[in-house]
Amino acid sequence: MGLAGGPAAVGWRVGLLERFAFSPAVLEQVLQGHWGDMSLLLRFVSYAFLHGSVTHALFAGALLLALGKFVGEEMGQGATLAVFIAATIGGALAFGAFAVDTQPLFGSYPGIYGLIGAFTYLLWLRLGRTGENRLKAFRLIGGLLAVQLLFGALFGANPQWIADIGGFVAGLAAATVFAPGGWAALRQRLRAR
Repeated sequence: MGLAGGPAAVGWRVGLLERFAFSPAVLEQVLQGHWGDMSLLLRFVSYAFLHGSVTHALFAGALLLALGKFVGEEMGQGATLAVFIAATIGGALAFGAFAVDTQPLFGSYPGIYGLIGAFTYLLWLRLGRTGENRLKAFRLIGGLLAVQLLFGALFGANPQWIADIGGFVAGLAAATVFAPGGWAALRQRLRAR
């Protein structure tokens, strides 16, 4: 927007995307054995701190604060951070595995969808305790995916939805471990089966 750096700042965003954004090529390089290159491994998380515009960052920040507050109150701050990071990595893995486009992945939305996954799990537990239908917990993600489908049909699909779904699944899975009593409850359910 020209608020910082003057004319020399024109290439800053592009430079940051080139250094810290994630793409399927990054996963390909890691799978080929380039584990020693920390700059590649850093991209599995660093992309979440880059945004395409001020509006993109503001919406992400508002969603992160709202969902982080709820999940943090239920699970604690450390567990909420762990879910966010796991979802960010899960979103990158899904994007790297299934996206065929060379467009880079950036933005914190896969991590935010991971917090939606944790919210879904916590709601699922609460509905189970009250004896209600647990499928109601999945209404939020169902509505969000329907909205993304609608926007994709109207304005063209963006492959970043793959990372969002990967983040949701990773956040849902991480919440089963990081929720209060989650690891013990998960172990008990597995033993019962």
